[in-house]
This record gives sequence, C-alpha cells and structure tokens, in this order.
Amino acid sequence: MQRKDDQETESILTDQCKSTCKPVESRNEFNHNSNKENSVTTGSAFANLHQRKPKPVKSVVPKNRIDLLKWNGWGYKDSQFVVKDGIIHFTGDRYPIGELSLPYFTQFVMDVFKVDLSKRNVPQPLPAPEDFPRPAVAPEFAAGLRGLGISHSVDGVDRLVHAHGHTLRDVFTLRQGRFERIPDVVAWPGCHEEVVALVRLAHEHNVVVIPFGGGTSVSGAVSCPAGERRTILSLDTSQMNRVLWLDGENLLACCEAGIIGQDLERELQSQGFTVGHEPDSYEFSSLGGWVATRASGMKKNLYGNIEDLLVHARTVTPAGVLEKACLAPRVSCGPDLHHLVLGSEGTLGVITEVMLKIRPLPACKKYGSVVFPDFESGVRCLREVARKRCQPASVRLMDNEQFRFGQSLRPVPGCLGHLLDGVKKLYLTRVKRFDPDTMCVATLLFEGEPHQVAQQETLIYALASQFGGIPAGEKNGERGYVMTFIIAYIRDLGLEYNIVAESFETSVCWDRTLSLCENVKHRLAKECKALGVKHYLVSCRVTQTYDSGCCVYFYFALRWTPEHADPLGLYERLEESAREEVLASGGSLSHHHGVGKLRARWFPGQVSAPGVEALLAAKRRLDPRDILACGNLLGSKL
Repeated sequence: MQRKDDQETESILTDQCKSTCKPVESRNEFNHNSNKENSVTTGSAFANLHQRKPKPVKSVVPKNRIDLLKWNGWGYKDSQFVVKDGIIHFTGDRYPIGELSLPYFTQFVMDVFKVDLSKRNVPQPLPAPEDFPRPAVAPEFAAGLRGLGISHSVDGVDRLVHAHGHTLRDVFTLRQGRFERIPDVVAWPGCHEEVVALVRLAHEHNVVVIPFGGGTSVSGAVSCPAGERRTILSLDTSQMNRVLWLDGENLLACCEAGIIGQDLERELQSQGFTVGHEPDSYEFSSLGGWVATRASGMKKNLYGNIEDLLVHARTVTPAGVLEKACLAPRVSCGPDLHHLVLGSEGTLGVITEVMLKIRPLPACKKYGSVVFPDFESGVRCLREVARKRCQPASVRLMDNEQFRFGQSLRPVPGCLGHLLDGVKKLYLTRVKRFDPDTMCVATLLFEGEPHQVAQQETLIYALASQFGGIPAGEKNGERGYVMTFIIAYIRDLGLEYNIVAESFETSVCWDRTLSLCENVKHRLAKECKALGVKHYLVSCRVTQTYDSGCCVYFYFALRWTPEHADPLGLYERLEESAREEVLASGGSLSHHHGVGKLRARWFPGQVSAPGVEALLAAKRRLDPRDILACGNLLGSKL
C-alpha cells in the first residue's frame, strides 16, 4: 500500500490527481473471426487468404504524400514550430500544444544556443519541373512496367519525395542543397502479386529496387547510392494497406505491409483489439518498415518488440517468395528464416504481408510520473524494476538536460497554475532538497485491468521511493509521453536558425549504462571545444528496459557559426565520434534505428567475418544481381 506521505506528495505535485483508470473505448464496426470454423489453424498461412473479404483502409496519409505532409521536413504541413513576434508557437490542432504560445521554450532556446530569432534561414522552394534530373529508365523495363498496368510515375516531385528518409542529411539537403541521385521511377503496387511481378521484371532488366514504406528511415536506408548507374525503382508499398483478416479466437491479424501505424491501430481498435506496437514514428511509419528495421515501441514491456509480435512475414525475393506453411505458435524446424527478414532493411526481399499477434484492448490506461534527485538514482530504480520484472507498459527516464528541455515546452499557466508551480518547486527544493540542476523524471504508462493497474502503481511507486523518487502525477506523465511525437518537429525549426540536431540510440548492459552516458557526453563536449562549437546540447533518456540492460536514446544539437563552412559535415563528424564512444563503452550499433547506409561501415565489426559471409551468402542466393536496397547493411561488398 502507498505510504501516507507519498500520497500527500503526489497530491502536492500533480496538476490533476485522479486515482481512476481511463477506460479505453472500442467500436465493433464489423465482425472478426471468433470461432474455430472461421479461424486459420492448419495448412499454408495464406491458403485461404483471398477467400475472405479484406477490409479496405482509407489511410490518413494520401498517395500523394505532400498533399498532407511536408516535402522538406517532418510530419503534417499544418503542424510546426514558428516564431511570431519573437515568441515560438506551435501551429495546428493535432497535438496538445497546438496553437499555443511557448515563452518558456523560447527562453530555453535563447539561453542554450544564443539564437537571434529575428534572423531566419528561409528554406529553398520546391524545385521547378525543369530542375529535376531527367529519369534514366531502361526502355525495356519501361515497356514491361507499362505492360503490368501497375501505377507508376516519373514525375520529379514524386521521385524527390521517394529519394530520402529523415536523417539530418536528408532534411538539410532538401532545404539547402540537392541530392546527387534520386529514383528514376516510382511504382505503387496494390497487392502481393503485383510486387512479385515488379521484382521479377526488375531482376530481368537489372533494375535497382528500393522498398519505400512510411519514409521515416533515419539510417539512410531509402537513399539512392550516388554512384549507381542502373535504373532505380522506388517501390512504394503505401497502397498495400488492407487488413486481410483478423482471427479473434487465436489473436492473430494479417495485414498488408504498407499499412501505417495509426491506421493499423485504428482498424484493430474498432474491433476491440490492439497490436500495442508504438514507435516514436508511429504516426507515419509502416508495418513492413517495422519488420525490416527490427523496430521497437514505447510499450514493448507489455506487448513486445516487433520480433516478439511477428508470426509470419511474406517476402518477395528475385529467387521467389520466402514464407512458411504452419501457423502453430512455435515450430522447431531449423533456424527461423524470419530472423533473416527482421532487420534486413530491404536487402533480401520486399515484405508484402505480415501476420501479427494481437491483444484485446486493455480495460483502462493510466499515466504516471516520478521525480528522482538525479539520473543515477533513476537508473538504479529502473534496474530494480527490470530485475523484479514488474515494468508497466512504458517507463522512460529523462536526464536533467532533457527534463529541463521538456519542462520548457509547457504553456504558460494561469494564476492558480503559477501558484501550484511555485508550491511544487518549493516542496522539491526546500523540503526534499532536490537540486534543480541534477533532478530528473521518469514517465509511466500503465495498461490492463483496473486491479492490475492499481497493483502495478503501488509496486512501482514503492520501488521508486527506495531510490528517492517522488510521485509527480498523471498529467506530467501523459504530457511527457505525448511530447515524444512532437519533438521531431523541433529540428525543422532549428535549421531555420543555424541549429542542426539529430537523435541516436544504443542498447547497453545495466552495469555500463551510467558510464556510457557520461562517456558520450564527455566525448561530445571535448570534440565540440576542439572544433570551436560553443553552443550545443546533449541529453539522453532510458526508453526501454530489459533483464540485462536498456536502450539509451541521445539527442544532440549544436549551433553553427559562419566560421563553420560545412555545418552538416561538422555535425556528422561529431556524431561519428559519439558512435565510436558508444561502441567503446559497450553499447550496440543500434537498438531500433537500424543500420542502413549511415552505419554500414561499423556493421562488419558487430557480426564478425563469418557473420558477414553468411549474410552475403543469403544475399547472393536470394538476390544474385544485387538489385534490392543495395548499399544497406553490407555496403557494396557483393
């Protein structure tokens, strides 16, 4: 049971102290399979697929992406940080901070980066049709493509949109430069069979195929190799977005790989189910992309990472279709070939259909938060939570720099809010003697039956108190969770004021977590000083926890000055130093962003020479002409 003083503390700290769970609503718009007669239990995984009636999905993201999304930045066109009368605002009504004035954030930016908000870099306009390089489509391939009747385009804007993901280099180039190479043609297949035909045609004519899902890659995986002279086809899976079938009794769903996260959840929740996979890019990333990059989500503690959710992936290769026949929950029939596809980043095949585990919607969900005196105390607490295997759906710990950054994004409170803020600050600093320069916060999300959520809350808050943690309320937890979807928009604003920024992540064992965080921060500070970078910010958070370790996610931003002739090169040099420090400190090359082309030079050292040869052998067998996503993972070793 929660101690009385802890309950009083939470009452003081929270803006909205409620002990009841928020019910999760669902709608039954159409029936799912809920009896043995309709469930798939034997035979080929897709034997009776087309005997069912797949539900068409109207995606939030249209085929012509720039009708809704920015062509040169992150997210929706109506959602962005802008400066009005010297104060930063956020536009639109899609997010909680929409149409709000953000004076605290404005002051934070000015204090950290010494920015003059009256001097803005105006990004270059969308290129005119005559400014795009002419498509170089092999005549025989073009004729074959027309013969297939698959929707395709050689329009310059379509090709530009499919030439990049969302690395810093991608967005910087869109705003201030030009790509050396863009696709020659874009195709939108509508089903698995059309992908088979496309890949067969591309293999026949030695045409490069780069699979394109949601376009959110931050590893350079969808970029075109600059030196590639063959025709390049961007294969956009976005029109393959149907829920093919749902089996409520066996808790399985089969979907086409192009469906994006928010569409997938909306369709499943309408029937009372959820996948529960919620990466930071959830609004725009695709199901196939999750599998191809071996993705992780914020609620992995409850629902699992993508490899835990995956039952089957249908993958088209030049050598044929890679799939399995049996849907039993576990099969001991040699190595699991799905682990070739997971994390393969399009190099072995195009994922067309994915079968996932699903769960009934939780009866309730509840947010929470805990303030710790310092980052070390928070890490030790999360380690104990992981040791006892009592993690809630999501638990994330921000360091002091990120805590202060997040606090700056809050709107100006009213008179009562100012009073409550003052009381909270006095309580933390005077009564609990927390140092504002070291304190940090963990955000929590609980999901399940009401009694399960109540038990988890009691246990988590009791554990937190053993490490000096103080409950900080539901509203702070919800705000911290939702802010994850807003942070990506900040980079676009920074580029307008000579600030370049990027995130990078790793996984590391518990006994090296603190030293890795300290080493990376120290290395970046040292390198910034040596390169004359005076104004920068580096922060981190623990985002996923495991028995033996955790994922650490870094944000790094710097302001360049006129003496830095190549700000992009400057940033990438510093990030490479940080990556070297991560590896030297016992961290992984990536936890969930993948390798792509950006980190390919480190990949061989992570899997050993025999590992490289094994992957190359699979590549040569499945894709002998190296047409699929060439350059990812293994570079140009084929």
